[in-house]
Order: sequence, then structure tokens, then C-alpha cells
Amino acid sequence: MIRSSAFTSLLLTLLLLCFSFTSASAQSVDRDQLIKEIEALRAQIREKEKLFLSPASEDESALAAPLQQSGMGLLRLLPREKYDGKLSIRGGGAYYSFTRLTHEYGLGTDIGLEKNHLEVGFAGADFGFIVKLGDVPIESLSLEYPGAHFLSTFSAPLVEAEARRQHARAREGFEVDDFSYSSRLPVLVNTTYLLRSVNYGDSDVLVAFRVLRKDVDGSVVLIWKMLKKFPAPQLAQNRAALR
Repeated sequence: MIRSSAFTSLLLTLLLLCFSFTSASAQSVDRDQLIKEIEALRAQIREKEKLFLSPASEDESALAAPLQQSGMGLLRLLPREKYDGKLSIRGGGAYYSFTRLTHEYGLGTDIGLEKNHLEVGFAGADFGFIVKLGDVPIESLSLEYPGAHFLSTFSAPLVEAEARRQHARAREGFEVDDFSYSSRLPVLVNTTYLLRSVNYGDSDVLVAFRVLRKDVDGSVVLIWKMLKKFPAPQLAQNRAALR
């Protein structure tokens, strides 16, 4: 019993010493310096992620001439199932906005990559259509190209119920003039697509893009061309609100 009491006293003494040391250490921490170090680390992470998301330098060199044209760009999309939650950027680099020129998922997001499929239409009543054109040089595309007529003349509905109907229609897929439109299509290298993305209250665009290559991690490199920017539609809740 004496030995047990002595052991208990020793244990309590050690715990008190550890607590005192921890408290003293916590009080001696320079919190201002810590926040500076945290911000510096965040800046380093952002730079690393920017580099990780960038297309390869050889891609940029090979496409230097077309990329000089107005409304054209080059980007990499990361597969959501692999990188979402691993990067600090919202969406894990799987999304892109052709108007905001950012991978950050949120307002104006136009395209996404998940499970080897390209997608459009992500939140609320926002929707879009993608059509595959095949092995077509992106530089030659215009609003007069076959397959672009429907996308360039389509008027975004201004009533939520109709917008959601279009969202469901795109998810199921449909055909117009022998072209198949959907909100989700498989990734095919050396293939050109057209995309119409409607984001209510933010943007409405018609974009051509071509899959240049697919890397071993599942990411894809695209060259894209803005064909038309439509006025950003404003969604009414019912028809009475439109009067």
C-alpha cells in the first residue's frame, strides 16, 4: 500500500511538471511570428499548386501561335476523384471558368472533369450542353460550324422550372440535326468539343475546346476558344415575376 501511494504521488508530480512545462511553452509562443509563418507557407502552397495545374511548357511552346489569338487559352483539368480535398483550391483543380479564368469552383464554373468525363452545369438551376465534333482543328471553328447552330441560337430560359427541365434534358442527352448533346461526355484525346454553359446571374458562354492529351495521373490538357459571350441571364422564380 505504501509503495502504491508513493508511485501515485510520483505520477502526480510528473503530470504537474508536464502541465507546467506545456503551459510555459504555450505562453512563450510568439503568435505574431506564427501567423506570419503560416501565411508564408500558404503562399508557397499556392505557388506550388499553380505550377501543378499549369500545362507543360512544351504544350505552350507548340501552341504559341494560336494562343496569340484573342479569346484562346490553354488549361489543365485534374480528375476530381483524385485531387479534390488534396489541394487548397476549392474543387481540387477539376473545374474551370472561361469568364473568370480560374480553377476555383464557385460562381461561373463552366467545365469539370470527373471519372474520365467532361461535365457542365453544377449548381442550382445552372445547366449546359456539350457536343463532340471529332478531330477538328479548333482554329477553324466559328458560330457557322455544323453543330454550333443550336448552341449559338439557344435562348436560356428565365423561369426556374424551365431551367431545371433543360438541366434534366442535358443530363439525359438529346439530338438536334444529327448532333448529340449532353451535360456529360467521355474524354477523347485529339477530339474537339463545343460547350454552352449557362450560369444564372453570372455568365453564359459558348466555347470550343480540344483535348490535346491525357497525363498518367488522369489530368487532361485542353486548348480552348471563346466563340460567344451572351448576356448573363437572370432567373425569375415564376412567370409573374417576368411581367
